[in-house]
Amino acid sequence: MCLCALLLIVSCGKKKAQPVQEVASVDYVSVAIPNFNADSAYSYVARQLAFGYRIPGTKSHQQCAEYLADFMRGCCDTVIVQDFNTILWDQRTVRGKNIIASLDPENPRRIYLAAHWDSRAWADQDPDERNHKTPIPGANDGASGVAVMMEMARVMASMPLSVGVDFVFFDVEDQGTPDWADIYEDDTWCKGSQYWASNPHRPYYSAVYGVLFDMVGTDRPRFTKEQFSMTYAQDLTNKIWRAASLLGYGDMFVDVKSDPILDDHLYVNRIANIPTLDIVQNSVGCSFYPYWHTVKDDLDAINSTTLKMVADVTLKVIYGDYSK
Repeated sequence: MCLCALLLIVSCGKKKAQPVQEVASVDYVSVAIPNFNADSAYSYVARQLAFGYRIPGTKSHQQCAEYLADFMRGCCDTVIVQDFNTILWDQRTVRGKNIIASLDPENPRRIYLAAHWDSRAWADQDPDERNHKTPIPGANDGASGVAVMMEMARVMASMPLSVGVDFVFFDVEDQGTPDWADIYEDDTWCKGSQYWASNPHRPYYSAVYGVLFDMVGTDRPRFTKEQFSMTYAQDLTNKIWRAASLLGYGDMFVDVKSDPILDDHLYVNRIANIPTLDIVQNSVGCSFYPYWHTVKDDLDAINSTTLKMVADVTLKVIYGDYSK
């Protein structure tokens, strides 16, 4: 994902946030949720990185796609691999793969969870300019959110809800224009979510809400109420931050409104009209977190406790809303 450009701030900032509605007084501490295994989630991050760089058009990208689809087939009722062609910033055409796995797919009432699974081809934020055209491992930026969804799918399958759940793995999110290209265009980012929002895996697909996970594995987690999340999914954002506070995570889910971020949730909100928030790292004094789009975004950047915290907060809200 990218720090939001001025164009998006101007074009989307004009949309007024919906009025705050009273958030139901749920005792999230007492809500029963399945047991999310932090070590398993950590191992899923490591497994993704073991394939190599997950850059569209590479063998490692194809191998990881097969791994993710096979894993989700073992947890979910259906898995759809949505192939699509897209044009990158440099006019190259690549083949992307969105992977959509579903629990209770025939249930008309649905929610969705999402993350991007590709890794960036250029470490254009690395402090060493010699690395600017080197791929990043993408441990936190990509693999962490994917790992959270994988373990959530595994444990949620054994504790059914009254709502259907879709796990959407977006591709070609992180191939937007690199800084060294000296050009910029917003829509070179988030190609998979742009495609899925315009061409859902099922005709007329809709959901009550969605949660996007991006960079959710750092050892110093700090999540703020990002502006687009508040504009399009204010009630859900407030609910998740309230749950985090009640669970003792108020220092990590900080009750602070922050600048808009160009990420997959923006296109789903704008195109598909599904209220979607972004749980995304927002460190103080840097863009997202210190190793963002650098060669040091590797397994050493991942903390399994953070993965579990993010999952448990989200699970508390989902099961608080939809427990059978």
